[in-house]
Amino acid sequence: MPAVPTVLRSGPYRVYFFSHEPNEPPHVHVDRDEFSAKFWLQPLALARNFGFSPRELRRIIALIEENREELLEAWHGHISSKR
Repeated sequence: MPAVPTVLRSGPYRVYFFSHEPNEPPHVHVDRDEFSAKFWLQPLALARNFGFSPRELRRIIALIEENREELLEAWHGHISSKR
C-alpha cells in the first residue's frame, strides 16, 4: 500500500498526498469526515470535490494558500525521495 503522508492538520481538516502520484503536478488532498477534495498547488485550484460546500471550499482554499509554501516543500521533498 502506498504511503499517505499527512502534511497538515487544521481543525477538522487533514491535508495529505499519496506517494504514488509523482507524475502529477504538486497537489494535496483534503478530507473531513466523508468529504474529500483535491487541489493543485501551482497555481492553486480545485481539481476535484466530493461533498464540500462552496463556502467550505473557500475556507479550505484560504487554509492551503496560508500554508502553500510548506505544502510545496513537503511535496517536493517527499516525491524527490521516491524517484
